[in-house]
Amino acid sequence: MRFTDRADAGRRLAAAVAAADPRDPVVLGLPRGGVPVAHRVAEALAAPLDVLVVRKLGVPSRPELGFGAIGEDGVRILNDAVVRAAAVGEHDRTRVEEAERAVLEARLRRYRRDRGGVPLRGRTAVLVDDGVATGSTALAACRVARAHGAARVVVAVPVAPREAVALLRREADEVVCLASPDGFGSVGQWYDDFTQTSDEEVAELLALHGPPTPETGNGTGNGTVSGSPGEGGSGRASGVRGEGAAHGEGVAGPAVADGPVEVVADGVRLAGDLVLPDRAPGVVVFAHGSGSGRLSPRNRAVARALQRQGLGTLLFDLLTETEGEDRERVFDIPLLARRLARATAWLRRAQAPPVCYFGASTGAAAALTAAAEPDADVAAIVSRGGRPDLAGARLDDVRAPVLLIVGGADASVLPLNRRAAGRLRCEHAVEVVPGATHLFEEPGAMEQVEQLAAAWFLGHLPRPGPARAG
Repeated sequence: MRFTDRADAGRRLAAAVAAADPRDPVVLGLPRGGVPVAHRVAEALAAPLDVLVVRKLGVPSRPELGFGAIGEDGVRILNDAVVRAAAVGEHDRTRVEEAERAVLEARLRRYRRDRGGVPLRGRTAVLVDDGVATGSTALAACRVARAHGAARVVVAVPVAPREAVALLRREADEVVCLASPDGFGSVGQWYDDFTQTSDEEVAELLALHGPPTPETGNGTGNGTVSGSPGEGGSGRASGVRGEGAAHGEGVAGPAVADGPVEVVADGVRLAGDLVLPDRAPGVVVFAHGSGSGRLSPRNRAVARALQRQGLGTLLFDLLTETEGEDRERVFDIPLLARRLARATAWLRRAQAPPVCYFGASTGAAAALTAAAEPDADVAAIVSRGGRPDLAGARLDDVRAPVLLIVGGADASVLPLNRRAAGRLRCEHAVEVVPGATHLFEEPGAMEQVEQLAAAWFLGHLPRPGPARAG
């Protein structure tokens, strides 16, 4: 089963939820992508619509590992097993919770504006998302809803893998899932249009359903649930300098700034590092390959060289740590390309300068595939020791100028690059670094890559405009 977009998924899901006839329901969308789906469900049930925001509490030394989750009104859920195993002391627990609660409260203000929350006490909480991948966020949301006094919890999603549905059935009173396909992959692959949902859209949809009943908040005050299995909660919010969007794709905002960021794609949060010099003519987004990530020393060296030339850079992980252990994910070019496109969409929305791609290994195929999309607006692409052949038929549709840099001693990859170049219809060139092997470890080889890449990007970018005010 495929869905045209979230509105289509919401209409179909609404019919299934209405057939279940939940008693005295409150529909809660999981921001951000779950809210357009939840809007359709709330319409069908003639029920109030609200958001349920949960925040993961990450172990300080391993933020991706959750020791609990929080909800509004002081609700706290702790996983005692993780707290003990990771030796998370009270001081660290308090520090992490205070930081995450500040983010949670800021997000609720953006979404609800001057509205209060819809009370859940004694009612049926219908938790709606646009899909579930692992189930950890929805699991935490179930527990938060119960802590807010919900008498019954129903999880409703258009698509989820069977194992996630089984996990949720152990926590929710009922799970409504339209499809649990084999070879699930990611939520986004089951939608024709999986464009990110903005904070503004969330707020507008909530406003359409009018104000809640006079009682505000979700009704339980402070509460803690301990000993629950699983991570629970969502990852750290996306955005510039750690601020910004939650569930949904990309990060919305009026401007970008240097610092750690997170790109949200396919319901997962991908850590990144953004450097954007003043008056940069462009920003180069790195597409890492073969399980590599933003900490790749070779790509970081190239990034520093490009920064010295005045270019901006964004290095971010195309896969989570767990996904990177799955060889099928590492070679899932459409998945990698889609996530690269999400990062590009964020930069465009955030008024960044023109975007270029630098791809290595399988990341080069992802860059070319993303650039082949009809709405792609990429200024230039450079591949280092890449596998452009893995882009297949999408090579015919690439419009951005492409430079393929290959080591002269990279006997297996060099012919693949030359054949791929023969399929490109855009401006392109193949540069062979004499004597270099696949990783360009030979003395002076990476320096040649850096020089070639910088020249290609600068040669295909407009000259920088006047300095930005402020």
